[in-house]
Order: sequence, then structure tokens, then C-alpha cells
Amino acid sequence: MAAAASNLQIATLRHCQLPSRKGFKPCGTTLGSCSKVSSWAKLSSCSNISSLPFFQRKFVSSSVKNERTVTKAMAEASDSKPSSGLSIDLKGKRAFIAGVADDNGYGWAIAKSLAAAGAEILVGTWVPALNIFESSLRRGKFDESRVLPDGSLMEITKVYPLDAVFDSPEDVPEDIKSNKRYAGSSNWTVKEVAECVKQDFGSIDILVHSLANGPEVTKPLLETSRNGYLAALSASSYSYISLLKHFVPIINPGGSSLSLTYIASERIIPGYGGGMSSAKAALESDTRVLAFEAGRKHKIRVNTISAGPLRSRAAKAIGFIDMMIDYSSANAPLQKELSAEEVGNAAAFLASPLASAITGAVIYVDNGLNAMGVGVDSPIFKDLDIPTDKH
Repeated sequence: MAAAASNLQIATLRHCQLPSRKGFKPCGTTLGSCSKVSSWAKLSSCSNISSLPFFQRKFVSSSVKNERTVTKAMAEASDSKPSSGLSIDLKGKRAFIAGVADDNGYGWAIAKSLAAAGAEILVGTWVPALNIFESSLRRGKFDESRVLPDGSLMEITKVYPLDAVFDSPEDVPEDIKSNKRYAGSSNWTVKEVAECVKQDFGSIDILVHSLANGPEVTKPLLETSRNGYLAALSASSYSYISLLKHFVPIINPGGSSLSLTYIASERIIPGYGGGMSSAKAALESDTRVLAFEAGRKHKIRVNTISAGPLRSRAAKAIGFIDMMIDYSSANAPLQKELSAEEVGNAAAFLASPLASAITGAVIYVDNGLNAMGVGVDSPIFKDLDIPTDKH
């Protein structure tokens, strides 16, 4: 495999040479007054869910061991061996991924898949997590996670501090401005970050929203306070509206915008509280409206991915993520554990010209669990001949 560019290879289909646009490349290292940044090759994804005490739940882990079947982001074949298949080509495209602060979440996986397809990567990281994450990157802690299918390392052109809860400097309260966790960082509100990206690069092609926060996520909805509920909607759904609003002027026509949602938006998931299920429902509704408005005015596609449970650091704040993964493995049509890479690859497809007619959609990447009406691991179905992976 050549190291020149990376593509998702979909075998059995004819090769399609997709058009690409030459990207704007800044000269040298950009460490200006616009923001506290880093041009190191790095970054990771997380949803900023506050670290509240976990539910004290006991459950029996499934003994099912699953092999992951994953579509890899593959490098182009060499000239001596032409590639076969329909490839995802994002060379010359530039992506901004909001909500990256470690290397094991969906945002990081999306960044890797976009990079593997040839896109230039810009990242927005939650301000309080920025210093720790950058320190880890300097020590090479995430080098293994940066490896792309062709053997090269994912390059992050620039890292921007970001707190998507605040639209502009005027919205930031004094206690946040004086908070030592924000010391040393500037221009991190949504409006300022968009302005900095415009100043640094001129435009982008792909916008990804991979962040959420529910300060009372472990509380049942009936016990959620008004402030907790509104905070969940502000950080998890309105933040997407704000990002798109401020980035739309610099997204090239034909561009794509993505967010991440969860099946709790339309099904009851006990324990996923604090207004987070409401926030995800709002996010999906907003996706449809934004698809119309951004499509008509700016020719930008807007979609959201409903991802299955992932054992990420952020998800552990909910307190029962292992239980949800075991439940999915036992009841989903595809009886295996979902990988972040599978979500990343779906995002690369949605961001590519191959999905040029897809907008306003909720795309399920959850091994098909959303299609199930019952949990087939229930004893009530013990007499039915239901195929089960025993390995």
C-alpha cells in the first residue's frame, strides 16, 4: 500500500476517481495570538460528560467473546497494482472535529478515518482537558493510536481550545474567566474558534460535533433539576446549532456536517438520565431542520450518527456502560462488540461525495440493535431456536 494517500476500499464495486480540491496549507507553524494551539500530530475524542459518581450497579458480564469485523480505512494501491473497488477520497478536504480530548472515543476515531481518506484534520478540545492531553501527546502516549492503515501517523494540523457551551466572550461568566483551568487559553468560545479557523485556513469542508455534557446524567429524569436539564441541552444539542451557525460561512459548498446521537433519543434507556435522552432527541430533530436550512442556503449536508455503546472514558461517567455493551452483544442482529473505528468509517462515508444525496438522516451504527423490539436474551424466549454466538 502506498503511503501517499488513504482510502476506504469497498471491494466488488468499480473504482471511481472522485474529484478533489487542493487544500489551503498554512506556511510554517502557526502559534499566534488567535488561540493557544499545537500543531503536533495528535488529538483524541471525547464527549465531555462530567465525572459524577457512578450508579452502584451489579451485573454479570456476558461470556460471549466476539471478533470485530471492521471495514478498514485502506491506503491506495501502488501503480503496479491498481486498486479495485469504490474508494472514499477526501484528499484536499479539511475537517474540524469538535470534542476531542483522548484517543479512545468516537471523535478520535472519526478524525482517524477522515485522515485515512486523505483529509486535513483540525481539532477543538475542551479547555480544561487541553493541557493534560497535550502533555500526553508530547510524551507519545497516543502514538500507537495515531497509526493509520498505511503505517503512517495521523497528523493534526492544528489544535484549538474550545468550550462549546459559550457562543461568544460576552456569554462567559466571571467565575469561568477566573477559573485556573482556563488560565493560559484564549479565544475558545464558538464564535472565536470559527474566526480563528477562518483566519488560519480560510475555509473547511467537514464539521464534526462529538461532544456532550450532562451534569446530572446519573439522576433519573424525575429527579433532574431545571438547571441540570437545561445544561444537558445546552452542551449536548444547542452546541451543535451554535457550531454550525458560526462555521457555516466558512464551510465550502458541498460540505458535510455530522454529529453523534444515541438510541435513548427514541427508546427508554433506564439510567441515561439528567435530560441527556431529551438532549439527544433535540439533536436529532435539529439535524432535520438544519439539513433543510443549511442545504437550501449553503448547499451543506447535515446528518447524525446514532452510535451503539462504546467503552470510552466519557461513557464510563454514566456508570453502566459495560452492562449496555453486554446487552447489545447478546441482543443485536450482529452479535459482536462495536468498535469506534466502525463509527469513524461511517462518518468518512457521510462526509464524502459518495453520500452526496444523504442529508437530514439519522444513520444507525450499532450492529442493528435499534431494529430490535425485544431482548432475545430473556428467559421467555428460551424455547425459540434463536441463533446465538457461543464463542
